[in-house]
Amino acid sequence: MTCGKDNEFDAMKTIQQLFDLTGRVAIVTGGDGLLGFQMAWALAEAGAHVIVASLEGERCRQLASQLQAKYAPAMGIEFDQTRPDLVDGLIHATLDRFGRIDILVNNAAMNVPGSPVEELSAAEWRRYFDTNVYGVFLCCHAVGEVMKAAGKGSIVNVASIYGVVSPDHRIYGDTGMNSALPYGAGKSAVIQMTRYLATYWASDGVRVNSLTPGGFYNHQRDEFVANYCARVPLGRMGKETDLKGAIVFLAADASAYVTGHNLVVDGGLTVW
Repeated sequence: MTCGKDNEFDAMKTIQQLFDLTGRVAIVTGGDGLLGFQMAWALAEAGAHVIVASLEGERCRQLASQLQAKYAPAMGIEFDQTRPDLVDGLIHATLDRFGRIDILVNNAAMNVPGSPVEELSAAEWRRYFDTNVYGVFLCCHAVGEVMKAAGKGSIVNVASIYGVVSPDHRIYGDTGMNSALPYGAGKSAVIQMTRYLATYWASDGVRVNSLTPGGFYNHQRDEFVANYCARVPLGRMGKETDLKGAIVFLAADASAYVTGHNLVVDGGLTVW
């Protein structure tokens, strides 16, 4: 295609075609979690073959069976993104079953209450960064090679609002919850990694974007929910459909001219 010229085929695509993922193959790491399965379901609903991958192999297989029963053939696999051998195993298993990889959603992450800064150990810092940064890199590196060879692909790295802004520590009150320092630091690194890889692989036809969710409701304590919602312009936490449109957009041809972007889905919290 000549720079600046419309491709005749692309110009004729309908909106339905631009969002259609029929026949494409999508890996969703952490695909058994609250946000991961919402995204996996959305991709399957759009027509993709979805590979649900996480530490809980049996649960992944059960969820993949649900997707396959309703949509296209799917697969669940036990997976640890901090281990290069298991990353390679995931890639080989996907290629053996489906012959291609079109979409990677790097969603798996460690997100549990951490130590106060004064008590934060080097070991705890490494655990967060091993999963949330190093693991994302390993998956990008392995899948990027496959996509480069094919001349196309879409990678979506799931970040967090706490990679963009600091937590408002006041919202946690006496809940015993917090957002650990290395969690936000790692998610900020993921956003920068996304930008770097987007420019590095652009000429190979591989798009790399990040998706930044705000807080999603998961039966948190009432005190936290009330405090959090008071900080959000739309006045609520995320719900079970709020990432579906965003992930399909970034995965599909609808975002063919989008790379290196951080799509924030947070009800406006980071606008303040």
